[in-house]
Formats: sequence, structure tokens, C-alpha cells
Amino acid sequence: MTYTHTVTVPLPYDQAVERTRAALADQGFGILTEIDVKATFAAKLDEEAAEAVGDYVILGACNPGLASRALAAEPELGALLPCNVVVRRGDDDERAIVEAIDPQTMVQLSGSPRVREVADDADTRLRAALSALSEAGLTAS
Repeated sequence: MTYTHTVTVPLPYDQAVERTRAALADQGFGILTEIDVKATFAAKLDEEAAEAVGDYVILGACNPGLASRALAAEPELGALLPCNVVVRRGDDDERAIVEAIDPQTMVQLSGSPRVREVADDADTRLRAALSALSEAGLTAS
């Protein structure tokens, strides 16, 4: 089972993070949390662990309307929120990988038709953000 949607963009890491935030905002998502995994590993483990993971950020994205609908359908879904989006450095300094949780994962955990509707909407929005990000990366200078 795949549980993420993934795009590789021809952008340096920092630019990919910026553009990912913008693409998510265009789809109604705000960033509730941000975890700099490399910095966290450096602080809590050691530099070797930090360098092994490399540049890697987890953005906790939330669309309040979708979250409200999901929680109204099934309050337990709060354990799956927000939608995590990962931006990490690719194989070289000029590429980044962006991965978003596939909201259909929620549907597999719940049989509710209302949850399916919310997951479908979230899926459409996250895919649109990734698509826009891919297009922006192709036109990057």
C-alpha cells in the first residue's frame, strides 16, 4: 500500500520548502507545525544522525474546513491530523522531494461515507498543490 503522494522538483531544498508552503496555502492549508528533523536529530542525538537524515522538514498542514468536517464525521480522526507534508533534499543540491500523506489512508481506517467525502476533497487539494509545485519547479530559474 502506498500512503503518500510524491513529487521530485528541480529546486534547491530551501526554495522547495518555500514553494511547498505557498502551494499548500493556495489550496487552503495552513501550517500548524513544523519539525526540522535534521536540527532535532542534531540537538537530541548527534551530528552524525543529523547528517544521515540531511535536510528534512515535516510540515503539519491543516485545512480548517476539511478538519472540521472530518472531526464532525469521526472525532477519533483527530489522531490523524494534521496532514503531514515532507520536504527533503533529493540526490543532489538542485532537487527536492515533496511527499504528502494520501488522505485515502483515513478511508481505509474508517468505513464512513462522510470520511470518504472529506478524504476525497483533501486528496484533490493535496494533489493540486503537488502539481502546482511541480509546474513551479519546471519554471524555476
